[in-house]
Amino acid sequence: MTSTDLRPARPFGAVGTAMVTPLTEDGHGVDLEAAQRLARHVVEHGHDMIVVSGTTGEAPTLTDVEKLDLARAVREAVGSEITVLAGVGTYDTAHSIDLAREHAKLGLDGLLVVTPYYSKPSQAGVIAHTTAIADSTDLPVMLYDIPGRSGIPLAYETIMRLGENPRILAVKDAKADLQQASRIMAQSDLTYYSGEDALNLPWLTLGASGIVSVVSQVAGDLEQEMIEAVDRSDLLTARTAHRRLVPVVEAIMGQLPGAVAAKTALHLQGVLPHAVMRGPHVPADQDQVRALAAALEAAGLL
Repeated sequence: MTSTDLRPARPFGAVGTAMVTPLTEDGHGVDLEAAQRLARHVVEHGHDMIVVSGTTGEAPTLTDVEKLDLARAVREAVGSEITVLAGVGTYDTAHSIDLAREHAKLGLDGLLVVTPYYSKPSQAGVIAHTTAIADSTDLPVMLYDIPGRSGIPLAYETIMRLGENPRILAVKDAKADLQQASRIMAQSDLTYYSGEDALNLPWLTLGASGIVSVVSQVAGDLEQEMIEAVDRSDLLTARTAHRRLVPVVEAIMGQLPGAVAAKTALHLQGVLPHAVMRGPHVPADQDQVRALAAALEAAGLL
């Protein structure tokens, strides 16, 4: 590695978006045409990775058929040069395996497997669950460590153990344990992706491979600028991009759920025809829409 090529290993790319799932106006179906337009939009704005059926994609509210149709449509829209991952993790091991196997038939590039939520298994249970999913297909896997939603963090020993599986290549971290991640990156071949928009720059400076971001689908060009600046050790440019993103991150990841704010922002930008949500999410109210529009305008994103 030379001083002009400081890029870390990137098994899934660098600029990833946790894509929202556009719904039909009545909320009863997935708008596949809008999803394809959105997928092409994010690629045009610097992305080389798209994750469908994640938390921001309202995965718990989607049927299995809707998830498969969505993944198929996005794969078709962006072609084979863009990495497409699908979230297949649930709190049910058998169901997760079924989802993994069905998605593997679609020509995707990998699977996102969240720590099993709600049931709060032991770390041994997490290892058994995750290993069973990873071993059910030939697709590479990105773990998703988000204890704020799953209820349990991935322990250091658990991640190291899972990293021995040849198909488990990366961790999307929304736990903010930079020390644990630094130890793991130093002691294994696992790569890390920032799963928390406010910490994208710190993660990148520690050697993270990239981001899987909610904000990036609204501000992809700025995220790409920041990552490329870190790659060439231009921290001044990286910090400038980061600071331009601060009000956008605050607006999208602050008061509103990320899925609601991201859909609203994309509607304000004219990318989505509306910002319909499925329950339990409700749309942003007028005051929230105005505040979000002001933040986007201040960042030059409207």
